[in-house]
Amino acid sequence: MNPPLPPAILIMGPTASGKTAAAMALADRFPVELISVDSAQVFIDMDVGTAKPDRATLARYPHRLIDLITPEHSYSAARFRHDALAAMAEITAAGKVPVLVGGTMLYFRALLHGLADLPQADAALRAEIDAEAAAAGWPAMHAKLAGLDPATAARLHPTDSQRLQRALEICRLTGRPMSELLAESEQQKPPYDFLSIGLLPSERAVLHERIARRFDEMLLAGLDDELRMLRQKYDLHANLPSMRCVGYRQAWEAQDGVIPRHELRDRGIFATRQLAKRQITWLTNSFAAEIFDCLDPALSERVAGRTAEFLATT
Repeated sequence: MNPPLPPAILIMGPTASGKTAAAMALADRFPVELISVDSAQVFIDMDVGTAKPDRATLARYPHRLIDLITPEHSYSAARFRHDALAAMAEITAAGKVPVLVGGTMLYFRALLHGLADLPQADAALRAEIDAEAAAAGWPAMHAKLAGLDPATAARLHPTDSQRLQRALEICRLTGRPMSELLAESEQQKPPYDFLSIGLLPSERAVLHERIARRFDEMLLAGLDDELRMLRQKYDLHANLPSMRCVGYRQAWEAQDGVIPRHELRDRGIFATRQLAKRQITWLTNSFAAEIFDCLDPALSERVAGRTAEFLATT
């Protein structure tokens, strides 16, 4: 009989859903350590616009995988998976439970399901496929894919040119169907017993109010000044992943006169709401999480109660 797997807890949700507060409540009650799952908080000196916990909070509730790289560099889902698994192993070895908390759903997916070893895009091959499609039509290309990779063809619409092109490209580059490569990555699930907790709003409008309030707080806390400091300190450009983060992108455009300065607030709030919408869609469609209402005043207590039940059985 195999020994039981060590426990790990995931707290996922859209921006402004109270994830950090719920995680800190667990740290007050259980032997856990926190791991950040946030693609923006990995950047050093990007504090205001990422809603990074302040120094006093981090001193009391240390988060791993915060402040890893400077903003002119990039951080990938593959690197996150490597770093998170290493941190989880250290925490487990110390007799504690890792709690992974954040809103970067791509990172959660990479952690749970691995990353398929798919080839890089090949411009020449893509042009060749496009030329074939121009002559025969995408439905004919879909039929061609069905002969090479029936499983992928079955889930793609016959006119979904972008995905059909990629699937055909992978088949031709690797000699293997994309569905087979993806299935191999699905076997990379880490050796943990996971409790997945999803925080979703019972009323989207209330979450939108929270998002607006948080963005106003960021502006008052000096988001604009923080970006000026970053631009002086580092060699940055607008297309870096760090500067494409919500809030920073809009502040950059306002500083450069791409958008009127008076539109910064509204554009930042709108972009953050769109981010939350994508996060909710990911969480709803891609994870088998136990859902809690993030607007429930007793949220932290409910999450702690479920955690106590989970840890009692592991």
